[in-house]
Amino acid sequence: MIRLAIAFAVLPSLALAGPFDGVYKQTANAECFLVGVDGGSLQIKDDIFYGVGMECRMASPVQVVDMEATLYNMQCAGEDAAWSERAMLMNDKESGGLIMIWNGYAFRYDRCADDAN
Repeated sequence: MIRLAIAFAVLPSLALAGPFDGVYKQTANAECFLVGVDGGSLQIKDDIFYGVGMECRMASPVQVVDMEATLYNMQCAGEDAAWSERAMLMNDKESGGLIMIWNGYAFRYDRCADDAN
């Protein structure tokens, strides 16, 4: 009975974590504790992508056929502007990081250590 209660207590927190949640280095020597600034890191948390001076709500996820990737409608705001873009995200099988593809641009980010943020 106690195990069942613990399982139900943990389930809601597991359900909220997205497949790409984490902190990612913009460059090899990026500071993982500085999210959203030049020289720092990027973060995905609760379906929001936090970039440099901007954030995007990741909406309408669509699984890409025959790939372990997800296509999102990104509704972004930053620097007194708002825009929408589509982006495809997938886990980098080589490094455990993230591959993010925007129209005409592809980025590969290494994941920060779990205790970075």
